[in-house]
Amino acid sequence: MEAKLPYSPFHLILTAAGCALAVSCALWCASSPRIRPSRLLASCGLSLALLELYKQGFLWEIVFRHTYNWWYFPFQLCSVPMYLCLLYPFFPGRQKRFATFLQDFGLLGGIMALAVPDGLLHPYWALTLHGFFWHFMLIFLGLYCRQKNLADPLANGFLRMLPLYFFCCALASVLNTIIQFLPGQHAYADLFYINCFFPSEQPVFRQISLMFGNLWGHLAYLFASCLGAWAIHRICGRTGTFCKSTLPARRHGD
Repeated sequence: MEAKLPYSPFHLILTAAGCALAVSCALWCASSPRIRPSRLLASCGLSLALLELYKQGFLWEIVFRHTYNWWYFPFQLCSVPMYLCLLYPFFPGRQKRFATFLQDFGLLGGIMALAVPDGLLHPYWALTLHGFFWHFMLIFLGLYCRQKNLADPLANGFLRMLPLYFFCCALASVLNTIIQFLPGQHAYADLFYINCFFPSEQPVFRQISLMFGNLWGHLAYLFASCLGAWAIHRICGRTGTFCKSTLPARRHGD
């Protein structure tokens, strides 16, 4: 396909339709007593994993002709929900933190990627639709966790979840360093956009990196991402659930 431009009719119409569908599905799933959260999140994680395997195979076979490009290694902020959904049923003691991450950072990643879609618009239908659907799923998961009261709405809940985010950042930094020294033409990755060897790839933060050094650019990006997730956490905590179940209440003895 011819790669579409950001804010073109294709981008705007697809984003509006996908977000509306994600919101509707989140509200419906949260109101249904037959849908168990563990099964739903695990199913979403499995679906995302299958989509990621397809994407990796497409990149390997079609785009880079049997050469692996480490830039597409699946460990970005928007990739973490896939792993958390798969792990959710097996860590009952961590489910609250996982759901809070899906709500705060998942929603942040989905919204920001759709608002600045340069990385989603490819000259291939498969990769383009994959990128949009993936971030629609993040919005669905974040809203579902909020609507189902799976996430911790308190300020302390956000603070208890933050170590998980920083652990992922530390792991991404280690992987960035290891990949940097691997042989091959595409041995470069910018996982979580905090590769210490290069300036930030993100607008605004790249300018900070160029002016004050890579460290300050990456720290500014991490601070801004935490601030954005905190804003979403507070908004979700104050708004409460968006709708109530329409199912009739059970009478005593039913």
